[in-house]
Amino acid sequence: MNNKVDTPPARESAPARVRRHWRLPALVLLVWVVLGVLFSGMPGKLSEVQVNDGVSFLPAKAEATEVARLQQEFAGGKILPAVAVFSRDAGVGPADQAAITGRAEAAGKATGLSGPVSPLIPSRDGKAVQLVVPVAGEDAFEAGKTVQHLRETLRTGLPDGLVVNVTGPGGFNADLGEVFGGIDGKLLLVTGLVVIVILVLVYRSPLLPVAVLASAGLALIIASAVIEPLAAADQVVLNGQTQGILFILVFGASTDYALLLVARYREELARHADALSAITAALRASFESIAASAGTVILGLLCMLFSELTSNKGLGPVAAIGIAASLLASLTFLPAVLALLGRAAFWPVRQNSRHADRKGLWQKVSALVGRRFRPVWIVTALALAVLAAFSPMLKSDGVGQSDLFLDRVDAVAGQEALTAHFPGGVGDPAVIVADQGAAPAVADAAGAVNGVAAVQTATGQDGAPKVLDGKVEIEATLDAPADSAEANATVDRLREAMHAIPGAEAKVGGQTAIQAEVRDAAERDRLLIIPIVLVVIFGVLALLLRSLLAPLLLITTVVLSFAATLGVGALVFNNLFDFPGSDPSVPLYAFVFLVALGIDYNIFLMTRVREEAQRDGTRAGTLHALGVTGGVITSAGVVLAATFAALSVLPILFMAQIAFLVAFGVLLDTLIVRSLLVPALTIDVGRRVWWPGRLRHGTP
Repeated sequence: MNNKVDTPPARESAPARVRRHWRLPALVLLVWVVLGVLFSGMPGKLSEVQVNDGVSFLPAKAEATEVARLQQEFAGGKILPAVAVFSRDAGVGPADQAAITGRAEAAGKATGLSGPVSPLIPSRDGKAVQLVVPVAGEDAFEAGKTVQHLRETLRTGLPDGLVVNVTGPGGFNADLGEVFGGIDGKLLLVTGLVVIVILVLVYRSPLLPVAVLASAGLALIIASAVIEPLAAADQVVLNGQTQGILFILVFGASTDYALLLVARYREELARHADALSAITAALRASFESIAASAGTVILGLLCMLFSELTSNKGLGPVAAIGIAASLLASLTFLPAVLALLGRAAFWPVRQNSRHADRKGLWQKVSALVGRRFRPVWIVTALALAVLAAFSPMLKSDGVGQSDLFLDRVDAVAGQEALTAHFPGGVGDPAVIVADQGAAPAVADAAGAVNGVAAVQTATGQDGAPKVLDGKVEIEATLDAPADSAEANATVDRLREAMHAIPGAEAKVGGQTAIQAEVRDAAERDRLLIIPIVLVVIFGVLALLLRSLLAPLLLITTVVLSFAATLGVGALVFNNLFDFPGSDPSVPLYAFVFLVALGIDYNIFLMTRVREEAQRDGTRAGTLHALGVTGGVITSAGVVLAATFAALSVLPILFMAQIAFLVAFGVLLDTLIVRSLLVPALTIDVGRRVWWPGRLRHGTP
């Protein structure tokens, strides 16, 4: 008889259980550290694959795009002409002329050129001399370095008082490259400092800001590691403004997601004995809202793929990759760090149950909304509507190339010198490509167009006309500067005249045509993409909130906030900063960011409202959700606004305007729309806000 008694398995000791559970966070942290080390140099390499010339913005089927492609075939490659202008107010003398000749010979020996420099062209007033240097433009980064070297060469040994500036497509490309080339330095430094300062004020802890900043930095590294090979292989178009927005979005989004996760983690620490259980519960509770927030932004950005502008098509996937990397780091790296740090993450502040019961500002705001919900939403909606009434005053029909910079860079000074001493379009002519047999008729018709100063057939290095496959290239110098409204009107007349010549198959391109087509495409994109973004975000919200009415109300409030932001922007840009106007893409970019990011804060609030409403009803759930999420959502909004404001360190008009609009709009969404308008409106509508979901019948 077997008298053996089964004994229960030995119970695992608490220290052993803790060690086993902490293996996963340690492994996750190790993987992220290895990836960070391997790809640490990738953000700096993005500047090397930027494309900042106007053609890179154009729709693939635009007439100016086709002309640019044919120009490359004529020249045997892409050319970015650099126009050097030597000038002296008292007049160019014999000694100056001798020095200029010597500098022109030295410039012709520079590397990175696609052919010989042009003959020297003196101005009629005798105060300037022009030299055109054909810079090879296949690699925009190398072309910029060539132009900077050319500037040093041309300035060496000039007589006192003789000034030289380098402008034209090559000069502007070089100056844009220099400005955007510092993104991975100055912009990241400013953004990092802003985030650290705000997080220290929010958490009053030295450790948490470092963890959050590390999460954002690793997200940027991973995003760059994905984007750089795509841009190098021409799968996406990356320009300077897209790279700047990428950096800001990654830091802002990573910090937003971190704030939401850490806030929930702090709540769970009051309910759990160990940090691992608390972070697991926090992840479970906040995953849906964080993932939905990131998914909304990603889908909104991917709507840019419907754009005609190549630059917009590039922004969509590039920024979406950045948001996806932020989400991944926030849901893996940061929880691992928090689990390993435990309560020490909040040192020197002790985390206990008192945090859950603490009364403060947002409980007072919640009480106010609960008492006066109808006056609150009516007054705030009317105030936003008044501001929105000024939005038509925003001038977004485009600006000249010289107005792109807030500083007076060398290319702008050169353009001013060209305009002062030569016909405005010299050095940047309109380009006509037509059948060779119709060349005389094309030249005659172009010369008769009002606003055209001169017409000549383009010649190659041997001095012979440029002819390829029966096509000939003709240059039309305009009276007005290439980036002016007058030049745009002249190109419109020129195209009308060229298209009317039978059998010529003439097409007009050049810098003026490029800018005009970019403007027209941007206006079409606005009309197409804005409705698509609204439909996509509505769908995400409907799935998340299990309602059709709530998403409609949320989108209406965010659109009203966007219109109010444009109104304030119009007043500030026109009357305070005296900007000459804005790029046509500015309203579209502002819309995509503000609607997608503004919905984020409503998602954070309304997911918590829905969670609480299932237990306590819609009114009580709304007030409780507003009280407990007010601090973290406001902190997230302040961080995101501050990071976008950091874009203003780049002296580019487009960046300054986007920085203001998004920063102001995010604060408006955070402090007014999400804090007052949305909760007050939700309480007034009541449980019907969940229609047609089951929650509209009351608490389950």
